[in-house]
Amino acid sequence: MFFFTPQLLINIYNVIKKNIFFMNNYLSFYNNLVKLTRNKDLYKDFNENDEFSDRLIFFLIHLAFFFKIYKKKDNRETLQQIYDFTFKQLELSIREIGYGDQSINKKMKDYINTFHSMLDRFHFWEELDFDQKKNEISTFVQKSQNYSNLIEYFEKYLSLLKNNTLNSYLKSVINP
Repeated sequence: MFFFTPQLLINIYNVIKKNIFFMNNYLSFYNNLVKLTRNKDLYKDFNENDEFSDRLIFFLIHLAFFFKIYKKKDNRETLQQIYDFTFKQLELSIREIGYGDQSINKKMKDYINTFHSMLDRFHFWEELDFDQKKNEISTFVQKSQNYSNLIEYFEKYLSLLKNNTLNSYLKSVINP
């Protein structure tokens, strides 16, 4: 027979409470990124209708810039939790669309590789000139006919990120 000591129960309660706190904060952050991805201005210069994959690319670009700004050593554990939570949520979204298990694994691998490519390509974003930024964005967004609007949008987004703390986004004080 197994007995729960009062200290064990307290420890279990604290772990559950912490996980619920993180989940609520990360879900709010995730939902705010989804809202940004739905911004009609991102798609206004598309030469075709936007699709799920286009929205996902914009989601990953937002996330890559977010990680670029907040990747300090003291944020690593939190960012890893955000990363894990975000890609788990993306996987659930892809499952809801109706992809099969084998297809989901391949898609997730592709999306994770795309995200890491974005992190690499956007690392020195501030040092790039307009044409270089256009080249970087066009690597991931091929349907746009006017990249200057996208560059301006992401410059403003970066500025917003730089002027606020990581906790302000996680506690939903600020919507990205």
